[in-house]
Amino acid sequence: MSIASEHKPLGKQVTGSLNMLSPIVELNVGGEMYTTTLSTLKKHPGSKLAEMFTGQPKLRTDSEGRFFIDRPGTYFKYILEYLRSNQVPTQCVQDVYKEALFYDIEPLIKQLEDSPQIFGELVARRQFLACVPNYNENIELMIRIARAEAFASRQSSIIVCVVRTEEDAARCQDALNSLDVDKKSVVKFGPWKAVPSISDLLDCIQMDIEAKGYKISFQPHVTEKGFRFKSHDFFYKFLFTWW
Repeated sequence: MSIASEHKPLGKQVTGSLNMLSPIVELNVGGEMYTTTLSTLKKHPGSKLAEMFTGQPKLRTDSEGRFFIDRPGTYFKYILEYLRSNQVPTQCVQDVYKEALFYDIEPLIKQLEDSPQIFGELVARRQFLACVPNYNENIELMIRIARAEAFASRQSSIIVCVVRTEEDAARCQDALNSLDVDKKSVVKFGPWKAVPSISDLLDCIQMDIEAKGYKISFQPHVTEKGFRFKSHDFFYKFLFTWW
C-alpha cells in the first residue's frame, strides 16, 4: 500500500468512527478549501468545532468528499492559525470574533475580547447604548419611516429628538408641541445616565444604521425664527440617501 493511500484525507471517507480514519482532514468552508489535521480541529475539546469531528461525522460533504461547513471561509484561516500556533489575529478582528463565537473556541473568544476593537465595542459602546432606552427599537423605527418616505425620492429625512437628562426631556416635549412636523414621525432618544454626550449618541446612530447598509448623514434641524428653543439643542435631521 502506498503512503498516499495510507493517509487518504478524512473528507474522502465518511463511514465509521472518525478516530479510526486518517488524521488528515480536507475542509470546504463556505467555498474556501483547507487541509489540516484532526488533532488541530479537536485542540479545544469543549468547542463546537471539536464536537463536529468527534465520534461519527456530523457534517455533510461536498462533491469531492470534503467536509463542508456553511460559514464564511475567508475568516476560517485565522481560526486555523490560532489552533495551530495560538496566534491571535490582528486583522478582521470583528469578523473573526463572530466565527470564534460560532465555533465556541473559548480561549480565542476571551483573547479577542481583550483586543482594542472588541473591548471598545463590548465594554464601552454597547454598555453606553444599553443605558439609552429603546435604542435598537428606535434605530429600526428610523429605518421604517425612511423607507416609507422613499417613494420617488432621492432622500428621506427623519427628525430625531435627542435628550440627555429628564429636564431636557420635559423641555423637548414643549419644543416638540411647537415643531411644525408630524409628531408621530419624530424619533426620540434618551434620556440616559452615562458619560457619553449627545454627539457620541448621534455618531452611534449613524454607525449602526450604516452597518445595515444604508447611506446616512445628519445635521442640526434648524427651524424658523421666533421658535422658543434653539432647535439644535434637541432636534437633528437624518438624511437617508437612496441613489
